[in-house]
Amino acid sequence: MALLDTKVTTVNGVVGGARGKRLRRGTISWRGIPFAAPPVAHRRFRAPEPVHDWPGVRDCTKPAKAAIQEKRFTAVAPGKFAPMAEDCLTLNVFSPEVESSRPRPVMVFIHGGAFILGTAATPLYDGAFLARAQDVVVVTIQYRFGPFGFLDLSQFATDDRPFDTNAGLRDQIAALRWVQDNIAAFGGDPDNVTVFGESAGGSSVLALLSAPEASGLFHHAIAQSPAPELVVEHDAATVYADEFVRILRDPQRRNTSMERTEDPIDPAEAQRLLTTPNPALLLEAGNRLMRFATKSSGGAIPFAPVVDGDVLPRSPLAAAAEGLTVPVPLVIGSNKDEGKLFAKLWNVLPDSERMLMRVEDEEVRREIASQYGNGDRDRIRLAGDSIFWAPMTAFADGHSKVAPTYVYRYDYRTKVLDATGFGATHATELFTVFGAYRAPMGAGLAIADWPGTRRVTENVQGRWGAFARTGDPGLGWPVYTTDERKVLVINDPDRVVADPDTLRRQAWYRVHAPSGA
Repeated sequence: MALLDTKVTTVNGVVGGARGKRLRRGTISWRGIPFAAPPVAHRRFRAPEPVHDWPGVRDCTKPAKAAIQEKRFTAVAPGKFAPMAEDCLTLNVFSPEVESSRPRPVMVFIHGGAFILGTAATPLYDGAFLARAQDVVVVTIQYRFGPFGFLDLSQFATDDRPFDTNAGLRDQIAALRWVQDNIAAFGGDPDNVTVFGESAGGSSVLALLSAPEASGLFHHAIAQSPAPELVVEHDAATVYADEFVRILRDPQRRNTSMERTEDPIDPAEAQRLLTTPNPALLLEAGNRLMRFATKSSGGAIPFAPVVDGDVLPRSPLAAAAEGLTVPVPLVIGSNKDEGKLFAKLWNVLPDSERMLMRVEDEEVRREIASQYGNGDRDRIRLAGDSIFWAPMTAFADGHSKVAPTYVYRYDYRTKVLDATGFGATHATELFTVFGAYRAPMGAGLAIADWPGTRRVTENVQGRWGAFARTGDPGLGWPVYTTDERKVLVINDPDRVVADPDTLRRQAWYRVHAPSGA
């Protein structure tokens, strides 16, 4: 059969990719393709602008630079780190190398990282295995985050120096537009695009489902372990932006109150501080703002999609409850032991009282607390439920009213994950989605467990691929409804369970949907 050319002509110029070798044989990858102009200088804190054309063949055989973040989060190999720059708006394309008689489904992945870290260059997100296994075109994208992507600086805008909200979310929309304009040249079908993401990437998927501007840019969605409440309301966003500028002005500032009692900052001074040529100063101010938010807002994260009344008119949970999400088929779920990753990595046990602080109704708070014991495992489960499982279920309830929705719980854990105490924790499903157990970085997790891991990987990739092709994951996975609440428990083997954890769901449901359970 004929092979695809490694040189592909996009709207902006020719890109040259590389054929996969050894484990990736049978695929082609194009890495570091720009989908927007560099967001530097006057484009900092602005919506992405179209990329400029380039002459000749652009070398797209190596990963591009990561977005600005702490260096330790950019590891791509032991002792090796991806370079960083504000000029980070690029994407990668992975495809089977054999030509297809018909356009292939497209799967666009948004990485996680709590909206403060991450890069598409992470080996875990190598799309070659998924592309080959499911005969799809995989696209992995980069976007701005932290202070560069999710600060609402509009209070400091002037006619001469405007600022745009939700730059990071707008980056994701721009990448989806690039896919519409260019993916056919790579053998992909622009009329069959699935957007999928994990953690903050899953939360981004829910934001895109709630953003009218994104409607029509994708046809199916997969949200893996989203934190649906990870958004910043307008009033809080205004305070965070003000505090950020004050930290830039005085790096030794030690404020811990959300109350604004000081004189307003002059927009001209704010603009001078925000246009510093040294992005490291902005990164450090962002780190200090994180500490401020932890002390002043009960552990809130200041960097997340902002409910700005523009690109994001309402929060994802509100959009789902009101039936206003983009009506496309959705796969959504969480992992059984979400909270264990954070407890193990940072050796911090969540504070049950803090987890329940946002529950204003004391009766509801007591009802939720009654579903958990006082042990360490209970506190970890409470944290995972509070951030991921409970609001995810509420979003699924709402979206299921407007489009077919499929809910899963990922229970599979290898012997290594069990022995180390991680279990089926946050992000472990990524190894099966991307087939990373076949690569050196994932092989260690499957020691003495390869047959089961292979089966789960094949099943997960098969379901994700079927969903990308048709909007139905098949293989006996029923549509989720609020009448039956059938959930696919992903394990070896899989099983379908109606409304697992009923009492916990009903207790949490009063937080997210007070009208009834």
